[in-house]
Amino acid sequence: MKHSPAPITQQIRVLIADDHPVVRQGLATTLKSQKDIKIVAEAADGEEACELYDQFSPDVLMLDLRMPKKDGLQVVTQLMSRRGSKPRIIVMTAYDTEEDIRQALKAGAKAFLVKAAHPRQIREAVRKVAAGQALLQPEIASKLAESMARPDLSNRETEILQYLARGRSNKEIGLILYISEGTIKHHVKSILRKLDAIGRSEAMAIATRRGLIRVS
Repeated sequence: MKHSPAPITQQIRVLIADDHPVVRQGLATTLKSQKDIKIVAEAADGEEACELYDQFSPDVLMLDLRMPKKDGLQVVTQLMSRRGSKPRIIVMTAYDTEEDIRQALKAGAKAFLVKAAHPRQIREAVRKVAAGQALLQPEIASKLAESMARPDLSNRETEILQYLARGRSNKEIGLILYISEGTIKHHVKSILRKLDAIGRSEAMAIATRRGLIRVS
């Protein structure tokens, strides 16, 4: 009795973009062991990620959020703004702050994984995103749900918050932004209310934890 040949499964073509060689190697090793997944290219920065995406048109782009030349959010935004089929992107980062999650998903990423994710989770994410599905780890989904329930800071409030984090006084911020000290006080009061913070120190701690400000 003759047996029909096994059907050939089309491989999922993946582009890995991360500025750390060890991370790229780890991801490649995790995925190369799977017969249905193929690594087509690796990028070391955001600009290279865009160039290689155009060159190889991968099924899935695994993208680090913190990269030189262009960060992950810039890459997602640039690729999603193009005509034609939209890229299927998995954002990976060592950080899982609420703001990172919100911005990445808002820009068009299909999945968000922390770099400490188990290899099984990484492979599952690649397969699901390649199939057009979205995927969030339970702990990330929980953070996102909490974040969505809170009022957003306005662009001006976020700007003032960043200056507060640098130790600027209300008067100094007013001079920098060409607005009155009274207006700055009004914004600070709104920031404290939205962050549910008693004072500026607590507001800074909450904002840093959520990823609303960057402390250099």
